[in-house]
Parts: sequence; structure tokens; C-alpha cells
Amino acid sequence: MTDKQVLLRVENLYKHFPIKKGGIFSRQTGYIHAVDGVSFDIYNGETLGLVGESGCGKSTTGRTILQLHRPTAGNVFFEGDDLSKLKGGKLRHKRRDLQMIFQDPYASLNPRMTVGQIIAEPMEIHGTYKGSAQLKRVQELLQLVGLNSAFANRYPHEFSGGQRQRIGVARALALEPKLIVCDEPISALDVSIQAQIVNLLEDLQESLGLTYLFIAHDLSMVRHISDRIAVMYLGIVVELAGRNELYTNPAHPYTQALLSAVPFPDPFVEEKRQRIILEGDVPSPANPPSGCRFRTRCRYAKEICAVEKPEFRQISEEHYVACHFSLEKK
Repeated sequence: MTDKQVLLRVENLYKHFPIKKGGIFSRQTGYIHAVDGVSFDIYNGETLGLVGESGCGKSTTGRTILQLHRPTAGNVFFEGDDLSKLKGGKLRHKRRDLQMIFQDPYASLNPRMTVGQIIAEPMEIHGTYKGSAQLKRVQELLQLVGLNSAFANRYPHEFSGGQRQRIGVARALALEPKLIVCDEPISALDVSIQAQIVNLLEDLQESLGLTYLFIAHDLSMVRHISDRIAVMYLGIVVELAGRNELYTNPAHPYTQALLSAVPFPDPFVEEKRQRIILEGDVPSPANPPSGCRFRTRCRYAKEICAVEKPEFRQISEEHYVACHFSLEKK
């Protein structure tokens, strides 16, 4: 569990992708506002869940934190160093402490490399283990994620989706990182396998002292694994709170709508629950609404919502929300 020491701080993070039209002589016609001013802290040893609809900017946020996408603006402080300002060898050295588990266990593993070569690749790049020590480390990592150490000589196509994701987890652990960005690591897996991977991640966190940014759209699974949860909508964080506080007392209308869609195991409670149906489609990230991003689908929207951007403010201990009327609804 967290000791309340900030490991990663994201401040006003922006990532805009240019829109170009034309052939060889293409011209820029605008931007995709994928991430548009995101700020949050991740404490040492905790799991911060990041949830929202597809296309809201969750994965782009994770990749921009790791500098796989360089930010358009903003800062990413990891142990006091601004990753967005680092380049070359200094950034490569910092990347040893920041790793990623990718969403697709089929596309993220090179089919031409053996499992042993895949797991050993980070060690080769950073020069941490060589020769017999590297082989021993690969075997240890395979056993750590619940696979037979003899699998090191096999190829990815010989494994199931769940086994491939375990290989991806082993690769992420190869350099003994402090923070792992889990980019929807269970969404491509069978439901029966998802719980196994989540339990593995929890066991590894406890034994190795890991910190996670867990990106997902499965709200029930996020509640299970996360200490705190941030809710994203159209490139911004609209609510951030502890998991129990968020699920029992959601303050933003978008969070309320998301949680109303999560099925409840008790049929009597489920029958009485009110389902909140959001009207309309998610606006284009190339032309987001003025003021509050959610106003075009919000049942509480008023004139101020179109004019003034709501402040991301604290409404209770460790509970933050970006809504003009959240206190009225509580």
C-alpha cells in the first residue's frame, strides 16, 4: 500500500496530434486534442486506475508519461526529474525504472524471437545482465509470472493469450522497474483469464514493491485492483478519488453514468437501480466543446457550462472533480 510519497507527478500534460490533408504537399488543418491538460500524482506503492470510454485519451496519457509520445506541453516528474526535458542517455537511464505492459499480447511480442530473447532484450539494451547470468534471470522471471522456465526456447505463437501476457509482464519486470504502466492488460483476454492476470499483478506488487498506472474500461476490475481512480473524458480528468469514495459517492455526472452501467450481482438491488443513459455521441477530439467538455451530453448542463471551463477542485479529502454543479448534486 502507498506510503504517500509521490513517485510520479503529471502537471498540465498535453498531447496534440496534427491533422494533415493532401498528398505529398500536405498541409496541416488542425489538431487532435488527445490529452488536454491532465494533472495527477501517483504515490509510491499504489495503483492508480485510469478509466473512461474508448478514445478518451487513456492510452495516450500512459504513452506520453513514458515519453513514447513526446508531450506537446506540460511536465512529467519522476522522482523529481522532468522526463519531458530529458533526452538521449539520460532518458534511457530513467526508462529502466518505467516500463509498460501492452494491451495486445499478440502484437506486442516479436514472432521471430524466442521467449527468452524477448525477455532478455531490455537487459541487452541496458547492459544489466550478460551470458549465463542473463539466462538465469530469464528463467527466474518466467517462474515469477507462473510459467515453466523451459519455455524460454519457444516462440510466441506456441502460447495462449493469457500466457503471452504473462511473457509481457516478465519482460516489463526484466529491469526491476519502480513504475509499470498497464495499458488495458486484460481487455484482449478471455474473462476466465483476466482475474488470473490481475491476481498476478497484485502478487507482484506486494512482493516487489511495484507502483502501477492501471488503464482500463472495466470498472469492476479497476475497483478491485486500484487504490485511487481517475476518470477521463475527451482528453481531461473529470474526477479523481479513492476507489470506495468514487463508487459510493460519484460527484461528476459522467462518473455517475459510467457506474450506473456496471452490473450488480444482487438481482433485487439491480432491479431497483436507475440506469443513466447518455444522449448523443462523444464529440470529436479535433473540435472539443467550449467550457465543460461533457456539457453536450450532461443532464445538468446550464449556460455557464458552455462559457466557463470548470475548475478541477477538491470537494472532500482526496476527492477532486471538474464540474460547476457537483456540490449541488451531492
